[in-house]
Amino acid sequence: MAHRTVKSGYRQLSERLNQFPQGAPPSEYLFKILSVLMNEKEARVMSALPIKPFTIQTASAALGMSQEETEKVLTELASRALLVDIENPEGERTFVLPPPMAGFFEFSLMRIRTDLDQKLLSQLFYQYLNVEEDFVRDLFVTETKLGRIFVNEPALSTVNDLHILDYERTSEIIKKASSIGVGLCYCRHKMSHMGQACDAPLEICMTFGNVASSLIKYGHAREVSVSECMSLLEKAYDHNLVQIGENEQEGVPFICNCCGCCCEGLLAIKRFGTLNSINTTNFLPEITEERCNGCGRCVSACPIGALKVVSQQVNDKIIKKVTLDEEMCLGCGVCVRACNRGSMILRHRSKRVITPVNSVHRIVMQSIEKGKLQNLIFDNQAHYSHRAMAAVLGAILKMPPIKQIMASEQMKSKYLAALVKNYQ
Repeated sequence: MAHRTVKSGYRQLSERLNQFPQGAPPSEYLFKILSVLMNEKEARVMSALPIKPFTIQTASAALGMSQEETEKVLTELASRALLVDIENPEGERTFVLPPPMAGFFEFSLMRIRTDLDQKLLSQLFYQYLNVEEDFVRDLFVTETKLGRIFVNEPALSTVNDLHILDYERTSEIIKKASSIGVGLCYCRHKMSHMGQACDAPLEICMTFGNVASSLIKYGHAREVSVSECMSLLEKAYDHNLVQIGENEQEGVPFICNCCGCCCEGLLAIKRFGTLNSINTTNFLPEITEERCNGCGRCVSACPIGALKVVSQQVNDKIIKKVTLDEEMCLGCGVCVRACNRGSMILRHRSKRVITPVNSVHRIVMQSIEKGKLQNLIFDNQAHYSHRAMAAVLGAILKMPPIKQIMASEQMKSKYLAALVKNYQ
């Protein structure tokens, strides 16, 4: 009977998370992961919290507790990186229940901790994310992507520099961040406990803004300056790591420096043989065949195997050349830097990759695609403000007509349908 009681708390949290786009498919391994991260009582508390940002007062009403007791509970959860704690200049606090990925799963391995069995947690994560496919497929194989690739800036030519936008540059995200935190790479930390980690730098996971401030506040990330973060970026370039951040133009909360052997997003591309998991850059490498000798340096550097060496017969001679699978290419530019013969340059893709303006835009798009828009708007645990509602509706009105129609059908709302019609 006790076992069933414990499981029900974690199931409630799982069901709560799965009302929104970035959920976590129920599984024996998911419940084991949650049981390592929190006790059953905490799982019940988290299942009662709004998934949208909320105040202590809102949480107090949802939990049926005093504000003093609620603040103590929320602070404890934030201290273990299960919640993000945002404090404005006036000292007012807002909390956010982050998604599992990129969120509290990753935060649990961003530093060495003694309050968690991180080896057991890594084994559970590995089974849930690298062996079972439901979670990774649901997370990555979607129309609107969770993450996007940043181009390796030293690979850009002068012409490229004239056409790349600031939000496409890792360096600009770093320079404009209000706060910067650096922690351990979740993926390589996890793989180290499995005995499968590569030798790429470990303390190189970058967080920005409010997420960084919360992680720094509770010791899950180390605060760094713009200068130190730029040095870490150069270190990442030197190790042929790929920069992956959240798929939005404004307010990017993290940029990971990823390798093809440990990163779940890059492994998903190789596993499913599709780029449906991450938005590419707006570039593709172009190979000058006359200069290419087929040495394979670029092939070894490519994190997802989009390049390969092929043999061609020319005038009774076997010549090795490199070919590119454009449908698979990230456009990261790592291969361009790896080439020591100058036989590769970056050129623009024929069709521009569209990046959601902000997290609201991206989440609303994902909610529509997964048929969960009504869950985003009608969150029973929170009184949704007019300002928040306006942000959601504003995002819908900026979408293509087909997405607007899908939103109207899901909401079964005459009001929304009229708004969409008037906007068009």
